Amino acid sequence: MRNFIDKAPFIIAEISANHNGSLSNAKKLIHLAKKSGANAIKLQTYTPDMMTIKDNVIKFKIKKGLWKGYNLWELYNLGKTPLEWHTKLFQYAKKLKIKIFSTPFSEDAIFFLEKLNCPAYKIASFEMNDYNLIKTAAKTKKPLIISTGLASIIEIDKAVKIAKKNGCKDLTLLYCVSNYPSKTSDFNLNIIKKLKHQYNCRIGLSDHSLGSEIAKYSLILGARVFEKHIALDNQKRGLDLEFSLKGRNIRRYIQSIKETHDLIKENSLKRSKTELENRIFRRSIYAIKDIKKGERFTKKNIKTFRPDVGLSASKFLEILGKKSPIKIKKNYPLSKNLFHKIK
Repeated sequence: MRNFIDKAPFIIAEISANHNGSLSNAKKLIHLAKKSGANAIKLQTYTPDMMTIKDNVIKFKIKKGLWKGYNLWELYNLGKTPLEWHTKLFQYAKKLKIKIFSTPFSEDAIFFLEKLNCPAYKIASFEMNDYNLIKTAAKTKKPLIISTGLASIIEIDKAVKIAKKNGCKDLTLLYCVSNYPSKTSDFNLNIIKKLKHQYNCRIGLSDHSLGSEIAKYSLILGARVFEKHIALDNQKRGLDLEFSLKGRNIRRYIQSIKETHDLIKENSLKRSKTELENRIFRRSIYAIKDIKKGERFTKKNIKTFRPDVGLSASKFLEILGKKSPIKIKKNYPLSKNLFHKIK
């Protein structure tokens, strides 16, 4: 489905772990995304065993940040969207007429999602150096979104080459800062311009910042796809809650992006109807003395003044030294059709 991303800006609402283990909450989040104006909803497809080894000899435990104290298997087991929910969530999104797709975290997740006819795939930042995963996703020929958090240009180059080599015809790269939440000082938005220039593909933002300022600046610099985690209004807990938009703030975020897009959507210079009504306050050419037929126009007998009800001031230099084809009274504007009669 090459037209999955069919408009700009394209807003992706990410559920992630904010369903808190409740299928009902997951459906509520899909409904909230639709009601708020999002273009698509995104799931994360994994089991904890797709993410890490339960009895890992390393005994790795997260030491700081939002998920401090968890070992990886516990965290992913808590945050997973159960595989058995996926069919129901895909059906519910279809009923609401909002696009739905997912981030697969393993080849098995891709194979599972293919059975659901998932229309697009997103590769997460922490998986973007898993080139085998990118290769498998690209071979589906579905639109592919790759988040570039933590990646070097060399790694992005390789990921893009592998995706295109293996059949990806519709690629989107998301500029991403992999801090949760991301601080303003973490960003270098010029990277958006660099990605757009270097890879000649659609560019977006995976936004873990607070508020909408980063998103708006990103749009101005060329981002057209925006991914944001969402949560329910008044939600009190959730693994991703600290960097998620809640309730009515989702609509505000989306509206802010769309308003910014409206400011830059035209490449040609166009004026609004209300602005054009003010053309009357521009200048036109007036006679400052009685002018006889055949008399030459000079700075002594014509001058520009407001309002613009006669021959435009833009013609002033062109008619200087030319003969007037008619008699014109002092303080009267030169008529608009006079220019075509002047020889």
